[in-house]
Amino acid sequence: IFKRIMTIARKNGLIKIDPFGDFKLKKKKKDRGYLTHEELERLINYKPTSERLEKVRDIFVFCCMTGLDYSGVATLTTEDLIIGFDNGQWILKDRIKIGVQAAIKLLDLPIQILRKYESKRDGNRLLPVMSNAKYNQYLKELAGSCGIEKRVTSHLARHTFATTVALANGVSIESLSKMLGHTKISTTQIYAKILNEKV
Repeated sequence: IFKRIMTIARKNGLIKIDPFGDFKLKKKKKDRGYLTHEELERLINYKPTSERLEKVRDIFVFCCMTGLDYSGVATLTTEDLIIGFDNGQWILKDRIKIGVQAAIKLLDLPIQILRKYESKRDGNRLLPVMSNAKYNQYLKELAGSCGIEKRVTSHLARHTFATTVALANGVSIESLSKMLGHTKISTTQIYAKILNEKV
């Protein structure tokens, strides 16, 4: 944005030269954390002490098994569920951030979670998702209860899906890209780079 402003200023004669013309920004590589298979199993098998933590655990596990981000799961409705070509249940949903459609086959565990909350639905919303701030706060508490020392946030579930659930189990990068709703395959390849076990 700053570079664009400097270019506009130079073109409009407000400055003669761009003093930052030779300056190059370098992106720092982020460590895209994810839960291992063992950590994910620990979460799935955890018996929460409160209904609040049980909801958070269920929503997080649902996201780990579908690759949906917070906004995707918070806005998930009955209209997003379809019966696919294989007679299985699928989620067909536009990603809010970029407007690209994600196609996700539902495995047994996410189907069980949807059934669990079927009688408690708020309108046509499928899951009882709280605010993102509360969700992340409760996730911290849940991670501590499960002995997980990583920084567990709503977005960690998406990374866990890509690495532990999909790539580690032989899902192709092209299929994963469609499931995640990425516009470029290069975005999806980031996940492949961090999964050393697959190599």
